[in-house]
Amino acid sequence: MNGVLWVAATPIGNAQDASLRLLSVFENADLIAAEDTRKAKFLMKALGITTQAKVISFFAANEEARVREMLDAVLNGSNVLMITDAGMPGVSDPGYSLVSGAIARGITPVVLPGPSAVTTALAQSGLPMERFIFDGFISRTDGARRDYFKGIAHEARTVVLFESPRRLPSSLAVAAEVLGADRLGAICREMTKTYEETIHGTIAELAQWASTHEVLGEITIVIAPAPTALRPTNEHILAQAQRLISLGMGKREATAELAQEYGIPKRDIYDLLIATSKAD
Repeated sequence: MNGVLWVAATPIGNAQDASLRLLSVFENADLIAAEDTRKAKFLMKALGITTQAKVISFFAANEEARVREMLDAVLNGSNVLMITDAGMPGVSDPGYSLVSGAIARGITPVVLPGPSAVTTALAQSGLPMERFIFDGFISRTDGARRDYFKGIAHEARTVVLFESPRRLPSSLAVAAEVLGADRLGAICREMTKTYEETIHGTIAELAQWASTHEVLGEITIVIAPAPTALRPTNEHILAQAQRLISLGMGKREATAELAQEYGIPKRDIYDLLIATSKAD
């Protein structure tokens, strides 16, 4: 009989955010895979958990071998728990390969919902939450970073990003230049921890704040959707698509290029082209 594979979110700072279900799973696991075993043991100690489970590391360098090991253990009847240092596994952390590998081998993972820096920052930002995208960490190089912000200049959804404290001032300076100084945003720092702080303002104001303060800790940036005036109309998108197609591009290639230029999902543009073709 197979065991159970649990994939669980853990607190992003405050141990008291752990769910009762997470406590139960910790105590019933035979094998615990953690991004950092030291942090996992510290969390268990903070929660008053004692376990006889074997605790192993699971990170990028050993991910492939660990996935096989964990899935073999489940198929041999062991209950396996996978966690990362904070938040939901797979969101800018290890976890995707384990879940996809489990599904491929006929194992249905049991996911325990819980804390997430992405949704916590959204809630704290005061910016629209109905539609948003999460893009992980901002590119490290200046050119790639500038290209990234150009790509979201017309984005109609709220954008959530991670950034290191060291690169925060320069990243926000580029964002202000490319997105416009008046675009709204928020910096969420050390969420749920002792020195938690959220800074609201325009991108220019956030860049100024970051350049004049010693910024430490975990950083999440939230950027407001582009003002309606900056978003291209369907007519404009269609005109640009027709121009690219007239130059020899296929619909999918033109769609990909326009999606990159305007920060609009490829599916939305492609559906618009198909709908227009049918109407004609």
